[in-house]
Amino acid sequence: MATQQQGEAAMVKTLLVHGLDGSPAPHWQHWWVATDPNAMMVDLSDVSRPDPARWGAELAGAILRHPGAVLVGHSLGAVLITQVLTDWPQLDVAAALLVAPAEPEGQSRIQPFAPLRARPLDVPTTVVASRNDPWMRFHRARQLADAWRADVIDVGFAGHINVESGFGPWPEGKRLRDDLLVQATPQPRPQLARLSNVATFFPHR
Repeated sequence: MATQQQGEAAMVKTLLVHGLDGSPAPHWQHWWVATDPNAMMVDLSDVSRPDPARWGAELAGAILRHPGAVLVGHSLGAVLITQVLTDWPQLDVAAALLVAPAEPEGQSRIQPFAPLRARPLDVPTTVVASRNDPWMRFHRARQLADAWRADVIDVGFAGHINVESGFGPWPEGKRLRDDLLVQATPQPRPQLARLSNVATFFPHR
């Protein structure tokens, strides 16, 4: 199964969506792009002063250029993904991995992204949440995941799942992406019996 998942991941583009102030090295998103030839960071403008409309248009443009991609967002990037998938449900997205989504309410630098969308997303989605994330309480992340119809991965006390909490290289993120791809890939239907075997089902009387 691992080989199958790796093969599927190799054929699908992974678009990494950073949050406020970007994801420079040694952030795990930077590591992911450096170690996965089929991954790229979405180019979002003015990372220190994010604008929801501009960032949304830029992410939608990246999806249009890479249809069928998996979206991997961290912090505000995870929030942006939910907004784009809600506002443009017709976009061709395979799946979404939302890591440590940030709560914009009450945070002056990201307040324009409030309120968060709390509607079902039409793609396989996994939320990775921490029990001591300073940007969103765990129970709030679970509530949103329920609204998004997303699976939840509880990583325990992992802070904001960023450099400050000890996250540089993060192979587990790639594994979660691969698991999502299995959900997003239609499973092959059982092959019909060959004509030469028809007698097995309809024996001569």
